[in-house]
Amino acid sequence: MSTHPLSWRFIDLQTVLLPRYAPVRQIFVDDALPDLRAAVHQAFERVAGRCAIRPGKRIAVTAGSRGIDRIAEITRAVVDELKAWGAGPFIVPAMGSHGGATAAGQLAVLQGYGITEEAMGCPIRASMEAVPLGTTAQGYTLYCDHYAWESDGIVLLNRVKPHSILVGEVGSGLMKMLAIGLGKQVGADAIHVRGLQENFLPAARLALQQAPVVLGVALVENAYHRTARVEAVLPEEIEEADLRLLRLARSYLPTLPFDPLDVLIVRQMGKEISGAGLDPHVVGMHRRLGGQPAQEIRRIVVLDLTAGTHGNAIGVGMADLITERLKGKIDPEATAINALTSDFLWGIKLPLALPTDFEAIALALRPFSPQQARSVLIQDTAHLDQISVSEALLEEARGNPRLEVLGAPMPLRFDDQGNLE
Repeated sequence: MSTHPLSWRFIDLQTVLLPRYAPVRQIFVDDALPDLRAAVHQAFERVAGRCAIRPGKRIAVTAGSRGIDRIAEITRAVVDELKAWGAGPFIVPAMGSHGGATAAGQLAVLQGYGITEEAMGCPIRASMEAVPLGTTAQGYTLYCDHYAWESDGIVLLNRVKPHSILVGEVGSGLMKMLAIGLGKQVGADAIHVRGLQENFLPAARLALQQAPVVLGVALVENAYHRTARVEAVLPEEIEEADLRLLRLARSYLPTLPFDPLDVLIVRQMGKEISGAGLDPHVVGMHRRLGGQPAQEIRRIVVLDLTAGTHGNAIGVGMADLITERLKGKIDPEATAINALTSDFLWGIKLPLALPTDFEAIALALRPFSPQQARSVLIQDTAHLDQISVSEALLEEARGNPRLEVLGAPMPLRFDDQGNLE
């Protein structure tokens, strides 16, 4: 455990007593597809003969920046189906400004997911160049990746799930991949800066009319972050599929099973976990959009950034405390580009950074007695099946049929550097 008190000396965090935590499992519906290649094949069979993909056509397949379950396997299966139909597929990064808004950065993001030319068996064509698709009634221009625009057809491949900003009947999905992901930095900025909620649907509908989209492949994950649905849809079915599958995705959405909480400890955050780094549907939409909290979490501590976020710390401003380790991994340029493009400037304001995990956790828990502190420890906001809960929550956990207490409460363990084991 760290023996270094804070530099301003008037708080000795080494004297703070922490609660003990017990491992708890949340029980969700587990209906993950066992054979994704077979699921993709069945999806393509549904649209065979009705799709505009023909032998010899050059088909662009989108690849995004989110941490989708087994995305390399799914993407390769889509590529192979297109080849079986006689088409010539290639992959284009469709991730707006992510990857530092550079072609090399976006290729690095894909490589981190195992999406490489060798693994996919087809070319990957990356560029930040975008061509204008048209002007919306609101007066701003839509854009499309120039490789996708010059293709004979675009296959939109994306997961459908609730979005960190969009509320109501729309969320992340095929239409967002088209209007924002394929729009590159310039297109994503044009929509976000004018208000995503108000402008998304009109922009997506116009893009769907103008871009050479020939097919959508929509994915839905269950609460275990495993793919449970694969659907191939024709262009005229895309909007309906997005709305319908979003309702299914919402039914799977995992949440924290306790309200209120005094302290939430998050081991890691990152773009592949959520577009906002921390999923606002878990930590509270008010931390992303303002307004009254639907659930109360008094303090959030985040200990680290994921490797897959490539230094992008968008959303760190939703935390109350972080560590120096997390702070040291931030790429200011990549983070600023994403914040400017998504109009989320306050989301990159830096919370107080503590030297070690112990000190960050101790400072968060300092106002609460270890016997009464209502606290949960999670890996990240996408994986909520295995959590640890403080002793004060154990009786509530035992009374919840969707929770299983897996062991006795134990003290948190820290290494000799003061970092959580």
